[in-house]
Amino acid sequence: MRTGGQILVDTLVLHGVDTVFCVPGESYLAALDALYDVRESVRVITCRHESGAAYAAEAYGKLTGRPGIAFVTRGPGACNASIGVHTALQDSSPVILFVGQVPRKFRRREAFQEIDFEAMFAPIAKWAVEVDDAARVPEITARAFAVAAGGRPGPVVVSLPEDMLTDEVDVLDAQVIANAAPEPSDNDIARLRELLAAAERPLTIFGGGGWSSEICMEFEAFCKSNGLPAVSSFRTMDILNNDHPNFVGELGYNTNPQLAERVRNADLLLVIGARLGETTSQAYTIIKAPRPDQTMVHVYPDHSELGRVFQSDLPIVSGIGEFLAKARRHIQLDPDRWAAWLESGRDDFEAWTVPVDVPGPLNPARLFVELRDILSDEAIITTDAGNFAGWTSRFFRFRTYRTQLGPANGSMGYGMPAAIAAKAARPDAPVICYAGDGGILMTGNELATAVQHDLPIVLIIANNSMYGTIRMHEEREYPGREIATHLRNPNFVTWAQAFGALAERVTANDEFRPAMERALAARRPAVIELVMDQELIASNFTLTQLRERVRNVAG
Repeated sequence: MRTGGQILVDTLVLHGVDTVFCVPGESYLAALDALYDVRESVRVITCRHESGAAYAAEAYGKLTGRPGIAFVTRGPGACNASIGVHTALQDSSPVILFVGQVPRKFRRREAFQEIDFEAMFAPIAKWAVEVDDAARVPEITARAFAVAAGGRPGPVVVSLPEDMLTDEVDVLDAQVIANAAPEPSDNDIARLRELLAAAERPLTIFGGGGWSSEICMEFEAFCKSNGLPAVSSFRTMDILNNDHPNFVGELGYNTNPQLAERVRNADLLLVIGARLGETTSQAYTIIKAPRPDQTMVHVYPDHSELGRVFQSDLPIVSGIGEFLAKARRHIQLDPDRWAAWLESGRDDFEAWTVPVDVPGPLNPARLFVELRDILSDEAIITTDAGNFAGWTSRFFRFRTYRTQLGPANGSMGYGMPAAIAAKAARPDAPVICYAGDGGILMTGNELATAVQHDLPIVLIIANNSMYGTIRMHEEREYPGREIATHLRNPNFVTWAQAFGALAERVTANDEFRPAMERALAARRPAVIELVMDQELIASNFTLTQLRERVRNVAG
Protein backbone atom coordinates (compact mmCIF):
# COMPACT_ATOMS: atom_id res chain seq x y z
CA MET A 1 0.00 0.00 0.00
CA ARG A 2 1.28 3.47 -0.94
CA THR A 3 -0.16 6.94 -0.63
CA GLY A 4 -1.11 8.88 -3.73
CA GLY A 5 1.87 11.15 -3.07
CA GLN A 6 4.27 8.20 -2.91
CA ILE A 7 2.84 6.68 -6.09
CA LEU A 8 3.24 10.03 -7.86
CA VAL A 9 6.87 10.44 -6.85
CA ASP A 10 7.66 6.81 -7.70
CA THR A 11 6.21 7.46 -11.18
CA LEU A 12 8.39 10.56 -11.58
CA VAL A 13 11.49 8.55 -10.66
CA LEU A 14 10.47 5.79 -13.07
CA HIS A 15 10.31 8.41 -15.85
CA GLY A 16 13.82 9.66 -15.14
CA VAL A 17 13.02 12.88 -13.29
CA ASP A 18 16.11 14.15 -11.49
CA THR A 19 15.12 17.77 -10.72
CA VAL A 20 11.91 19.34 -9.45
CA PHE A 21 11.21 23.07 -9.08
CA CYS A 22 8.65 24.15 -6.53
CA VAL A 23 7.22 26.61 -4.10
CA PRO A 24 6.00 24.43 -1.21
CA GLY A 25 2.33 24.39 -0.26
CA GLU A 26 0.15 22.54 2.20
CA SER A 27 -2.15 21.38 -0.59
CA TYR A 28 0.43 18.86 -1.84
CA LEU A 29 2.21 18.13 1.44
CA ALA A 30 2.00 14.35 0.94
CA ALA A 31 3.88 14.66 -2.37
CA LEU A 32 6.54 16.80 -0.71
CA ASP A 33 6.92 14.15 1.99
CA ALA A 34 7.37 11.49 -0.69
CA LEU A 35 10.07 13.62 -2.34
CA TYR A 36 11.95 13.50 0.98
CA ASP A 37 12.39 9.75 0.50
CA VAL A 38 14.11 10.22 -2.88
CA ARG A 39 16.11 13.35 -2.01
CA GLU A 40 19.39 11.63 -2.91
CA SER A 41 18.29 11.07 -6.51
CA VAL A 42 15.76 13.85 -7.15
CA ARG A 43 16.94 17.39 -6.49
CA VAL A 44 14.23 19.70 -5.18
CA ILE A 45 14.97 23.36 -5.96
CA THR A 46 12.85 25.69 -3.87
CA CYS A 47 12.02 28.89 -5.73
CA ARG A 48 10.80 32.18 -4.27
CA HIS A 49 7.77 32.64 -6.52
CA GLU A 50 5.62 30.25 -8.51
CA SER A 51 6.35 32.08 -11.76
CA GLY A 52 10.03 31.37 -11.13
CA ALA A 53 9.34 27.67 -10.55
CA ALA A 54 7.24 27.40 -13.73
CA TYR A 55 9.76 29.34 -15.83
CA ALA A 56 12.56 27.14 -14.51
CA ALA A 57 10.63 23.98 -15.39
CA GLU A 58 9.99 25.33 -18.89
CA ALA A 59 13.68 26.13 -19.40
CA TYR A 60 14.65 22.70 -18.05
CA GLY A 61 12.30 21.02 -20.51
CA LYS A 62 13.52 23.19 -23.36
CA LEU A 63 17.15 22.44 -22.48
CA THR A 64 16.90 18.68 -21.93
CA GLY A 65 14.03 17.69 -24.23
CA ARG A 66 12.41 15.89 -21.27
CA PRO A 67 9.41 17.35 -19.44
CA GLY A 68 10.45 19.91 -16.85
CA ILE A 69 8.64 19.39 -13.54
CA ALA A 70 7.16 22.04 -11.26
CA PHE A 71 4.98 21.78 -8.16
CA VAL A 72 2.88 24.68 -6.91
CA THR A 73 0.00 25.07 -4.52
CA ARG A 74 -3.63 25.74 -5.35
CA GLY A 75 -5.30 29.07 -6.17
CA PRO A 76 -2.73 31.89 -6.01
CA GLY A 77 0.14 29.48 -6.62
CA ALA A 78 -1.43 28.14 -9.79
CA CYS A 79 -2.27 31.65 -11.02
CA ASN A 80 1.31 32.75 -10.48
CA ALA A 81 2.59 29.68 -12.34
CA SER A 82 0.28 30.15 -15.33
CA ILE A 83 2.77 32.49 -17.02
CA GLY A 84 5.24 29.62 -17.28
CA VAL A 85 2.54 27.40 -18.77
CA HIS A 86 1.81 29.98 -21.46
CA THR A 87 5.54 30.26 -22.18
CA ALA A 88 5.79 26.48 -22.58
CA LEU A 89 2.83 26.52 -24.96
CA GLN A 90 4.16 29.21 -27.30
CA ASP A 91 7.75 27.96 -27.05
CA SER A 92 6.75 24.31 -27.63
CA SER A 93 8.55 23.12 -24.49
CA PRO A 94 7.65 19.92 -22.59
CA VAL A 95 6.49 20.76 -19.05
CA ILE A 96 4.34 19.11 -16.40
CA LEU A 97 2.92 21.41 -13.76
CA PHE A 98 1.53 19.63 -10.69
CA VAL A 99 -0.93 21.78 -8.75
CA GLY A 100 -2.25 21.05 -5.29
CA GLN A 101 -6.04 21.17 -5.05
CA VAL A 102 -8.65 21.40 -2.30
CA PRO A 103 -9.95 18.10 -0.89
CA ARG A 104 -12.45 16.35 -3.14
CA LYS A 105 -15.31 16.71 -0.66
CA PHE A 106 -14.87 20.51 -0.73
CA ARG A 107 -14.89 20.82 -4.53
CA ARG A 108 -17.32 23.18 -6.27
CA ARG A 109 -18.04 25.15 -3.08
CA GLU A 110 -15.46 27.86 -3.80
CA ALA A 111 -13.43 26.49 -0.91
CA PHE A 112 -10.26 28.22 0.26
CA GLN A 113 -8.10 28.91 -2.80
CA GLU A 114 -10.25 26.69 -5.01
CA ILE A 115 -10.11 27.03 -8.81
CA ASP A 116 -11.31 24.65 -11.51
CA PHE A 117 -7.88 23.98 -12.98
CA GLU A 118 -9.14 21.92 -15.90
CA ALA A 119 -11.16 24.93 -17.07
CA MET A 120 -8.50 27.50 -16.14
CA PHE A 121 -5.64 25.87 -18.02
CA ALA A 122 -7.58 24.40 -20.96
CA PRO A 123 -6.71 27.26 -23.39
CA ILE A 124 -2.97 27.29 -22.60
CA ALA A 125 -2.11 23.64 -21.95
CA LYS A 126 -2.02 20.59 -24.19
CA TRP A 127 -3.92 18.75 -21.47
CA ALA A 128 -5.30 19.74 -18.07
CA VAL A 129 -6.62 16.98 -15.80
CA GLU A 130 -7.54 16.35 -12.18
CA VAL A 131 -6.68 13.03 -10.52
CA ASP A 132 -9.69 11.99 -8.46
CA ASP A 133 -8.49 8.47 -7.60
CA ALA A 134 -5.02 7.61 -6.26
CA ALA A 135 -5.15 4.29 -8.11
CA ARG A 136 -5.08 6.25 -11.40
CA VAL A 137 -1.95 8.26 -10.57
CA PRO A 138 0.40 5.96 -12.55
CA GLU A 139 -1.87 5.97 -15.62
CA ILE A 140 -2.50 9.71 -15.67
CA THR A 141 1.08 10.70 -14.86
CA ALA A 142 2.50 8.44 -17.57
CA ARG A 143 0.05 9.94 -20.03
CA ALA A 144 1.14 13.43 -18.93
CA PHE A 145 4.73 12.59 -19.88
CA ALA A 146 3.63 11.23 -23.25
CA VAL A 147 1.44 14.25 -24.05
CA ALA A 148 4.03 16.83 -22.91
CA ALA A 149 6.82 15.37 -25.05
CA GLY A 150 4.83 14.01 -28.00
CA GLY A 151 4.00 15.71 -31.30
CA ARG A 152 4.41 19.42 -30.75
CA PRO A 153 5.88 19.48 -27.21
CA GLY A 154 4.06 21.58 -24.66
CA PRO A 155 2.67 21.93 -21.14
CA VAL A 156 0.44 19.55 -19.19
CA VAL A 157 -1.25 20.55 -15.93
CA VAL A 158 -2.17 17.90 -13.37
CA SER A 159 -4.41 18.85 -10.45
CA LEU A 160 -3.84 16.90 -7.22
CA PRO A 161 -6.62 16.98 -4.59
CA GLU A 162 -5.06 17.13 -1.14
CA ASP A 163 -6.95 14.13 0.23
CA MET A 164 -6.24 12.02 -2.86
CA LEU A 165 -2.53 12.37 -2.16
CA THR A 166 -2.98 10.82 1.31
CA ASP A 167 -5.21 7.92 0.21
CA GLU A 168 -3.48 4.53 0.40
CA VAL A 169 -3.99 2.11 -2.47
CA ASP A 170 -2.34 -0.95 -3.97
CA VAL A 171 -1.56 -0.32 -7.63
CA LEU A 172 1.14 -1.29 -10.13
CA ASP A 173 3.45 1.35 -11.55
CA ALA A 174 2.91 2.42 -15.14
CA GLN A 175 5.39 1.43 -17.80
CA VAL A 176 7.56 4.04 -19.50
CA ILE A 177 6.62 4.07 -23.17
CA ALA A 178 8.60 5.94 -25.84
CA ASN A 179 6.55 8.27 -28.03
CA ALA A 180 6.20 7.19 -31.62
CA ALA A 181 7.15 9.89 -34.12
CA PRO A 182 5.58 10.07 -37.59
CA GLU A 183 7.81 9.69 -40.64
CA PRO A 184 7.56 11.27 -44.09
CA SER A 185 6.28 9.09 -46.88
CA ASP A 186 8.38 8.23 -49.92
CA ASN A 187 6.04 10.42 -51.96
CA ASP A 188 6.66 13.36 -49.61
CA ILE A 189 10.42 13.10 -50.08
CA ALA A 190 10.13 12.62 -53.84
CA ARG A 191 7.89 15.68 -54.17
CA LEU A 192 10.24 17.75 -51.99
CA ARG A 193 13.14 16.77 -54.20
CA GLU A 194 11.21 17.92 -57.27
CA LEU A 195 10.36 21.26 -55.71
CA LEU A 196 13.95 21.87 -54.58
CA ALA A 197 15.32 20.92 -57.98
CA ALA A 198 13.04 23.49 -59.63
CA ALA A 199 13.80 26.28 -57.14
CA GLU A 200 16.17 29.14 -57.87
CA ARG A 201 16.08 30.94 -54.52
CA PRO A 202 15.31 28.38 -51.78
CA LEU A 203 15.50 29.04 -48.05
CA THR A 204 15.02 26.71 -45.12
CA ILE A 205 13.52 28.14 -41.94
CA PHE A 206 14.08 26.12 -38.79
CA GLY A 207 12.83 26.27 -35.23
CA GLY A 208 10.32 24.95 -32.71
CA GLY A 209 10.73 22.13 -30.23
CA GLY A 210 11.66 18.47 -30.65
CA TRP A 211 15.30 18.95 -31.67
CA SER A 212 18.40 17.31 -30.20
CA SER A 213 22.14 17.63 -30.71
CA GLU A 214 22.09 14.65 -33.06
CA ILE A 215 19.20 16.05 -35.10
CA CYS A 216 20.99 19.40 -35.34
CA MET A 217 24.02 17.63 -36.81
CA GLU A 218 21.75 15.98 -39.39
CA PHE A 219 20.27 19.36 -40.25
CA GLU A 220 23.69 20.98 -40.65
CA ALA A 221 24.81 18.17 -42.95
CA PHE A 222 21.59 18.42 -45.01
CA CYS A 223 21.99 22.17 -45.50
CA LYS A 224 25.66 21.84 -46.38
CA SER A 225 25.28 19.00 -48.87
CA ASN A 226 22.47 20.79 -50.69
CA GLY A 227 23.83 24.33 -50.40
CA LEU A 228 20.72 25.61 -48.62
CA PRO A 229 20.70 28.97 -46.81
CA ALA A 230 19.21 28.44 -43.33
CA VAL A 231 17.24 31.00 -41.33
CA SER A 232 16.37 30.73 -37.64
CA SER A 233 12.87 31.37 -36.36
CA PHE A 234 12.58 33.62 -33.30
CA ARG A 235 14.99 32.60 -30.50
CA THR A 236 16.06 29.24 -31.90
CA MET A 237 19.41 30.33 -33.35
CA ASP A 238 21.32 27.65 -31.46
CA ILE A 239 19.92 24.86 -33.66
CA LEU A 240 22.56 25.69 -36.31
CA ASN A 241 26.07 26.92 -35.52
CA ASN A 242 25.97 30.65 -36.31
CA ASP A 243 29.52 30.44 -37.68
CA HIS A 244 28.42 27.87 -40.27
CA PRO A 245 28.49 29.29 -43.83
CA ASN A 246 24.88 28.14 -44.40
CA PHE A 247 23.49 30.19 -41.49
CA VAL A 248 22.14 33.53 -42.73
CA GLY A 249 20.31 35.04 -39.75
CA GLU A 250 17.29 35.13 -37.46
CA LEU A 251 13.72 36.24 -38.05
CA GLY A 252 12.86 38.03 -34.82
CA TYR A 253 12.41 41.57 -33.64
CA ASN A 254 14.70 44.15 -35.25
CA THR A 255 15.40 41.67 -38.05
CA ASN A 256 18.02 42.54 -40.64
CA PRO A 257 16.01 44.28 -43.42
CA GLN A 258 18.08 42.46 -46.04
CA LEU A 259 17.08 39.13 -44.51
CA ALA A 260 13.40 40.05 -44.49
CA GLU A 261 13.67 41.01 -48.16
CA ARG A 262 15.46 37.74 -48.88
CA VAL A 263 12.54 35.78 -47.45
CA ARG A 264 10.11 37.80 -49.58
CA ASN A 265 12.17 37.09 -52.70
CA ALA A 266 12.62 33.38 -52.03
CA ASP A 267 10.73 31.10 -54.41
CA LEU A 268 10.74 28.09 -52.04
CA LEU A 269 10.53 27.96 -48.25
CA LEU A 270 11.37 24.66 -46.59
CA VAL A 271 10.08 25.13 -43.06
CA ILE A 272 11.31 22.53 -40.57
CA GLY A 273 9.85 22.45 -37.06
CA ALA A 274 8.84 26.12 -36.95
CA ARG A 275 5.21 27.20 -36.62
CA LEU A 276 5.95 30.53 -38.35
CA GLY A 277 4.28 32.66 -35.70
CA GLU A 278 3.66 36.39 -35.80
CA THR A 279 7.25 37.31 -34.92
CA THR A 280 8.98 34.96 -37.34
CA SER A 281 6.65 35.93 -40.20
CA GLN A 282 7.16 39.63 -39.34
CA ALA A 283 3.45 40.10 -38.57
CA TYR A 284 2.49 37.82 -41.46
CA THR A 285 4.01 40.19 -44.03
CA ILE A 286 7.08 38.41 -45.42
CA ILE A 287 5.20 35.10 -45.23
CA LYS A 288 1.55 35.85 -45.86
CA ALA A 289 -1.38 34.02 -44.32
CA PRO A 290 -3.18 31.98 -45.27
CA ARG A 291 -1.49 31.58 -48.65
CA PRO A 292 2.22 32.50 -48.86
CA ASP A 293 3.57 34.06 -52.05
CA GLN A 294 6.43 31.55 -51.95
CA THR A 295 6.07 27.83 -52.59
CA MET A 296 6.11 26.35 -49.10
CA VAL A 297 6.96 22.92 -47.74
CA HIS A 298 6.03 22.67 -44.06
CA VAL A 299 7.50 19.85 -41.98
CA TYR A 300 5.91 19.57 -38.53
CA PRO A 301 5.41 16.71 -36.06
CA ASP A 302 1.77 17.55 -35.29
CA HIS A 303 -0.83 17.35 -38.07
CA SER A 304 -3.12 19.81 -36.27
CA GLU A 305 -0.62 22.64 -36.89
CA LEU A 306 -0.34 22.03 -40.62
CA GLY A 307 -2.87 24.24 -42.37
CA ARG A 308 -3.85 25.94 -39.12
CA VAL A 309 -2.46 29.29 -40.33
CA PHE A 310 -0.52 28.69 -43.54
CA GLN A 311 -1.68 26.68 -46.54
CA SER A 312 1.52 25.02 -47.68
CA ASP A 313 2.06 23.39 -51.06
CA LEU A 314 3.49 20.29 -49.39
CA PRO A 315 2.57 19.64 -45.75
CA ILE A 316 4.63 16.83 -44.22
CA VAL A 317 3.63 15.33 -40.88
CA SER A 318 6.90 14.06 -39.46
CA GLY A 319 9.21 14.14 -36.52
CA ILE A 320 12.14 16.43 -37.29
CA GLY A 321 14.75 13.72 -36.86
CA GLU A 322 12.76 11.25 -38.92
CA PHE A 323 12.36 13.76 -41.73
CA LEU A 324 16.02 14.75 -41.84
CA ALA A 325 17.25 11.17 -41.74
CA LYS A 326 15.15 10.29 -44.78
CA ALA A 327 15.80 13.55 -46.62
CA ARG A 328 19.55 13.16 -46.25
CA ARG A 329 19.41 9.67 -47.77
CA HIS A 330 17.30 10.63 -50.78
CA ILE A 331 17.98 14.31 -51.53
CA GLN A 332 21.40 15.31 -52.77
CA LEU A 333 21.31 18.26 -55.16
CA ASP A 334 24.18 20.25 -56.65
CA PRO A 335 25.12 22.80 -53.94
CA ASP A 336 26.80 25.03 -56.52
CA ARG A 337 23.44 25.76 -58.08
CA TRP A 338 22.59 28.27 -55.35
CA ALA A 339 26.12 29.25 -54.38
CA ALA A 340 25.69 32.95 -55.19
CA TRP A 341 22.31 33.08 -53.39
CA LEU A 342 23.83 31.46 -50.30
CA GLU A 343 26.97 33.60 -50.37
CA SER A 344 25.04 36.87 -50.60
CA GLY A 345 22.85 35.79 -47.69
CA ARG A 346 25.88 35.00 -45.56
CA ASP A 347 27.52 38.29 -46.55
CA ASP A 348 24.40 40.17 -45.42
CA PHE A 349 24.54 38.34 -42.07
CA GLU A 350 28.23 39.12 -41.55
CA ALA A 351 27.72 42.79 -42.33
CA TRP A 352 24.70 42.98 -40.00
CA THR A 353 26.73 41.65 -37.06
CA VAL A 354 29.53 44.22 -37.26
CA PRO A 355 29.15 46.80 -34.44
CA VAL A 356 28.64 50.44 -35.31
CA ASP A 357 29.48 53.42 -33.14
CA VAL A 358 26.77 54.54 -30.72
CA PRO A 359 26.41 57.41 -28.21
CA GLY A 360 27.98 56.97 -24.80
CA PRO A 361 31.00 55.12 -23.41
CA LEU A 362 29.32 51.70 -23.40
CA ASN A 363 28.42 49.91 -26.63
CA PRO A 364 26.53 46.64 -25.96
CA ALA A 365 27.22 45.46 -29.51
CA ARG A 366 30.95 45.46 -28.82
CA LEU A 367 30.40 43.68 -25.49
CA PHE A 368 28.57 40.79 -27.12
CA VAL A 369 31.17 40.50 -29.86
CA GLU A 370 33.71 40.30 -27.04
CA LEU A 371 31.63 37.62 -25.31
CA ARG A 372 32.11 35.40 -28.36
CA ASP A 373 35.76 35.05 -27.32
CA ILE A 374 35.29 35.14 -23.54
CA LEU A 375 32.74 32.31 -23.37
CA SER A 376 33.20 28.70 -24.41
CA ASP A 377 30.93 27.24 -27.08
CA GLU A 378 29.02 25.36 -24.33
CA ALA A 379 28.12 28.52 -22.42
CA ILE A 380 24.38 29.08 -22.07
CA ILE A 381 22.82 32.53 -22.38
CA THR A 382 19.33 33.11 -21.06
CA THR A 383 17.44 36.30 -21.80
CA ASP A 384 14.33 38.14 -20.79
CA ALA A 385 12.02 39.83 -23.26
CA GLY A 386 12.76 43.36 -24.42
CA ASN A 387 14.73 45.44 -26.89
CA PHE A 388 17.92 44.98 -24.86
CA ALA A 389 17.91 41.28 -25.85
CA GLY A 390 18.32 42.28 -29.50
CA TRP A 391 22.04 42.82 -28.94
CA THR A 392 22.37 39.15 -28.00
CA SER A 393 20.67 37.74 -31.08
CA ARG A 394 22.37 40.20 -33.42
CA PHE A 395 25.97 40.25 -32.15
CA PHE A 396 26.55 37.01 -30.23
CA ARG A 397 27.23 33.73 -32.02
CA PHE A 398 25.50 30.59 -30.74
CA ARG A 399 27.59 27.60 -31.78
CA THR A 400 26.15 24.66 -29.82
CA TYR A 401 22.60 23.36 -29.49
CA ARG A 402 20.63 24.55 -26.50
CA THR A 403 22.88 27.39 -25.50
CA GLN A 404 20.14 29.98 -26.15
CA LEU A 405 17.20 30.10 -23.77
CA GLY A 406 14.78 32.95 -24.38
CA PRO A 407 10.99 33.21 -24.26
CA ALA A 408 9.47 33.15 -27.73
CA ASN A 409 6.25 34.37 -26.13
CA GLY A 410 8.01 37.59 -25.08
CA SER A 411 7.59 37.04 -21.36
CA MET A 412 9.48 39.38 -19.03
CA GLY A 413 11.05 37.77 -15.98
CA TYR A 414 12.07 34.58 -17.79
CA GLY A 415 15.86 34.99 -17.80
CA MET A 416 16.72 34.52 -14.13
CA PRO A 417 14.67 31.34 -13.47
CA ALA A 418 15.86 29.94 -16.80
CA ALA A 419 19.47 30.48 -15.74
CA ILE A 420 18.82 28.57 -12.51
CA ALA A 421 17.38 25.67 -14.50
CA ALA A 422 20.28 25.74 -16.96
CA LYS A 423 22.91 25.63 -14.23
CA ALA A 424 21.06 22.82 -12.48
CA ALA A 425 20.88 20.82 -15.71
CA ARG A 426 24.42 21.57 -16.91
CA PRO A 427 26.56 22.41 -13.87
CA ASP A 428 29.81 22.40 -15.88
CA ALA A 429 28.64 24.96 -18.45
CA PRO A 430 28.97 28.70 -17.83
CA VAL A 431 25.47 30.19 -17.56
CA ILE A 432 24.82 33.86 -18.28
CA CYS A 433 21.49 35.58 -17.70
CA TYR A 434 21.04 38.82 -19.63
CA ALA A 435 18.08 40.78 -18.31
CA GLY A 436 16.75 44.30 -18.43
CA ASP A 437 16.21 46.49 -15.40
CA GLY A 438 12.45 46.08 -15.79
CA GLY A 439 12.35 42.32 -16.14
CA ILE A 440 14.92 41.54 -13.46
CA LEU A 441 12.77 43.05 -10.73
CA MET A 442 9.95 40.72 -11.76
CA THR A 443 11.86 37.53 -10.86
CA GLY A 444 15.18 38.81 -9.53
CA ASN A 445 14.22 37.37 -6.17
CA GLU A 446 15.34 34.04 -7.62
CA LEU A 447 18.89 35.27 -7.11
CA ALA A 448 18.25 34.06 -3.57
CA THR A 449 17.47 30.63 -5.05
CA ALA A 450 20.77 30.62 -6.94
CA VAL A 451 22.67 31.49 -3.76
CA GLN A 452 20.82 28.94 -1.62
CA HIS A 453 21.35 26.09 -4.09
CA ASP A 454 24.95 27.00 -4.98
CA LEU A 455 24.25 27.76 -8.62
CA PRO A 456 27.04 30.11 -9.78
CA ILE A 457 25.31 31.92 -12.62
CA VAL A 458 26.35 35.33 -13.96
CA LEU A 459 23.56 37.90 -14.20
CA ILE A 460 24.09 40.86 -16.54
CA ILE A 461 21.57 43.66 -16.01
CA ALA A 462 21.08 46.17 -18.81
CA ASN A 463 20.03 49.25 -16.84
CA ASN A 464 18.60 52.14 -18.84
CA SER A 465 16.02 53.17 -16.21
CA MET A 466 13.02 52.51 -18.43
CA TYR A 467 10.81 49.92 -20.05
CA GLY A 468 12.70 50.39 -23.30
CA THR A 469 10.49 48.42 -25.70
CA ILE A 470 7.31 50.20 -24.63
CA ARG A 471 9.12 53.54 -24.72
CA MET A 472 10.09 52.77 -28.31
CA HIS A 473 6.45 52.10 -29.22
CA GLU A 474 5.34 55.30 -27.47
CA GLU A 475 7.92 57.36 -29.33
CA ARG A 476 6.75 55.91 -32.64
CA GLU A 477 2.98 55.92 -32.12
CA TYR A 478 2.47 58.84 -29.72
CA PRO A 479 5.57 61.07 -29.99
CA GLY A 480 6.20 63.49 -27.14
CA ARG A 481 3.70 61.74 -24.85
CA GLU A 482 5.88 59.34 -22.85
CA ILE A 483 4.09 57.91 -19.82
CA ALA A 484 4.56 54.98 -17.40
CA THR A 485 7.88 53.77 -18.85
CA HIS A 486 10.35 55.62 -16.59
CA LEU A 487 11.89 53.46 -13.85
CA ARG A 488 13.56 54.53 -10.62
CA ASN A 489 15.76 51.55 -9.88
CA PRO A 490 17.57 50.37 -6.75
CA ASN A 491 21.33 50.30 -6.55
CA PHE A 492 21.74 46.96 -8.29
CA VAL A 493 25.22 46.38 -6.86
CA THR A 494 24.11 46.62 -3.24
CA TRP A 495 20.88 44.80 -4.14
CA ALA A 496 22.89 41.84 -5.44
CA GLN A 497 25.32 41.92 -2.54
CA ALA A 498 22.42 41.68 -0.12
CA PHE A 499 21.60 38.27 -1.62
CA GLY A 500 25.21 37.16 -1.15
CA ALA A 501 26.29 37.58 -4.76
CA LEU A 502 29.43 39.18 -6.14
CA ALA A 503 28.47 42.44 -7.84
CA GLU A 504 29.99 45.34 -9.76
CA ARG A 505 28.97 48.11 -12.12
CA VAL A 506 30.28 48.59 -15.67
CA THR A 507 30.01 52.00 -17.32
CA ALA A 508 32.50 51.71 -20.22
CA ASN A 509 33.55 49.12 -22.79
CA ASP A 510 37.02 48.50 -21.37
CA GLU A 511 35.59 47.64 -17.94
CA PHE A 512 33.53 44.75 -19.22
CA ARG A 513 36.02 41.97 -19.91
CA PRO A 514 37.78 42.18 -16.51
CA ALA A 515 34.40 42.25 -14.75
CA MET A 516 33.18 39.27 -16.74
CA GLU A 517 36.30 37.27 -16.04
CA ARG A 518 36.00 37.97 -12.32
CA ALA A 519 32.33 36.95 -12.37
CA LEU A 520 33.04 33.67 -14.17
CA ALA A 521 35.80 32.84 -11.68
CA ALA A 522 33.77 33.73 -8.59
CA ARG A 523 32.28 30.25 -7.99
CA ARG A 524 29.16 31.93 -6.67
CA PRO A 525 26.37 33.94 -8.25
CA ALA A 526 27.64 37.21 -9.68
CA VAL A 527 25.94 40.33 -11.02
CA ILE A 528 27.24 42.84 -13.55
CA GLU A 529 25.22 46.01 -13.99
CA LEU A 530 25.61 47.67 -17.37
CA VAL A 531 24.77 51.38 -17.22
CA MET A 532 23.12 51.98 -20.59
CA ASP A 533 22.48 55.30 -22.31
CA GLN A 534 18.77 55.78 -23.05
CA GLU A 535 19.76 56.71 -26.59
CA LEU A 536 20.37 52.98 -27.13
CA ILE A 537 16.69 52.21 -27.55
CA ALA A 538 17.29 49.22 -29.87
CA SER A 539 20.12 47.30 -31.47
CA ASN A 540 19.61 48.89 -34.91
CA PHE A 541 18.68 52.52 -34.20
CA THR A 542 19.02 55.17 -31.49
CA LEU A 543 16.29 57.15 -29.80
CA THR A 544 17.29 60.23 -31.81
CA GLN A 545 17.15 58.27 -35.08
CA LEU A 546 13.72 56.91 -34.16
CA ARG A 547 12.39 60.40 -33.48
CA GLU A 548 13.80 61.63 -36.78
CA ARG A 549 12.03 58.81 -38.64
CA VAL A 550 8.76 59.68 -36.94
CA ARG A 551 9.12 63.36 -37.90
CA ASN A 552 9.86 62.44 -41.51
CA VAL A 553 6.80 60.20 -41.72
CA ALA A 554 4.64 62.92 -40.18
CA GLY A 555 5.87 65.27 -42.91
